[in-house]
Amino acid sequence: MERILVSACLLGAKVRYHGGDAACDHPILKRWLDEGRLIAVCPERDGGLPTPRPPAEIVGPGAGEGVNRHLAIVRTAAGENLSDAFRCGAGTALDTVKRYGIRVAVLKEGSPSCGPSFVYDGTFTGTRVRGRGVTAALLESAGVRVFSETSIEAAQAWVEALERSN
Repeated sequence: MERILVSACLLGAKVRYHGGDAACDHPILKRWLDEGRLIAVCPERDGGLPTPRPPAEIVGPGAGEGVNRHLAIVRTAAGENLSDAFRCGAGTALDTVKRYGIRVAVLKEGSPSCGPSFVYDGTFTGTRVRGRGVTAALLESAGVRVFSETSIEAAQAWVEALERSN
């Protein structure tokens, strides 16, 4: 059975920056939970950040990849650099992936940690930019296929293909 890494907030954990969750009631996600496939992480919490916490965005080139390569930073609107905590949380997620042999993740879109396809541009104006969050970038570089909560059907198809090939 293929295990799947999932953002804890999507399962209802109140770990988001504002102290809430982003609970997703998708039937496939619910089935995976019932089957015991899901391993939940919150890279920001696991990196040592409190809940609630000030919102953070990526500033600089390359989105999450840039942060992982020390070319960009994750910062709050007040200018506090949180890059080390974000990299630490991403490393913890990667350790979890290795421990469980995980090859698929469903992560929270738009998050500076988890966003699979977009993040916010660092101006705190709600402007989206193409790119991955810090954790999503690290996981993808390690060969994990990362999906968002809006592409769970595609994640299911990927899981089925992996299981057929085993």
